[in-house]
Amino acid sequence: MTVAGMVKSSFVDYPGLVSCVLFLPGCNFNCFYCHNRLLMESEYQRIDLDYIDEFLNSRKDMLDAVVITGGEPTMQPDLIPFMLKIKEKRFKLKLDTNGSSPEVITKVLRAGLVDYFAVDYKAPSARYPEIAGGKAGGETVINTIRLLLESRADFEVRTTVIPQLDTHDLLQMARELPIVPRYVLNRYRKPDNYLPCDEERVNVTPYSQKRLDALADAIRQYQPNTVT
Repeated sequence: MTVAGMVKSSFVDYPGLVSCVLFLPGCNFNCFYCHNRLLMESEYQRIDLDYIDEFLNSRKDMLDAVVITGGEPTMQPDLIPFMLKIKEKRFKLKLDTNGSSPEVITKVLRAGLVDYFAVDYKAPSARYPEIAGGKAGGETVINTIRLLLESRADFEVRTTVIPQLDTHDLLQMARELPIVPRYVLNRYRKPDNYLPCDEERVNVTPYSQKRLDALADAIRQYQPNTVT
């Protein structure tokens, strides 16, 4: 297992809990607005696993949970054994995923290790290659979300509301999804690192919080559990 980043204490990554966030490298998407682009490159840092183990052991009375994010964690072949070691320390465990690997999520669900999932739904299914890059596919992500629903897992779906998504797009996305327990609309922030070819796209002015709240109101006719 390679861990390429670590936030020792977070109040926002696991709803209602204090968590340590571990970033795993690599991703099979290429979103132009990605805030973790350095995890897709070969020169990312590597955090010693023994250090992580010692840190978590020393914080059992101060942390509630560990969040595994990326990159895309489901690309790591030893993800489940890694999560098992964390669960043995009696932390709650959250897994962030882009939803591209329902077969891996099936194995994770069978292992019963994850307490909370977050799945990113990035664009209307037909616009996935444009927004998420390469051969990204929205239908596969929807399949992952349906799998979590059928398994009665505790999870949320998240969309970063980039300026390239208009009201029609967001309503289309809300209709494409089954009704989910929690649908989070995140406000777009310009990333620090981006490809030169994406400069024009990342510099588009983001929606205001007021506009985002109005979009959430419109979306609730299809996704009643929408929050911003």
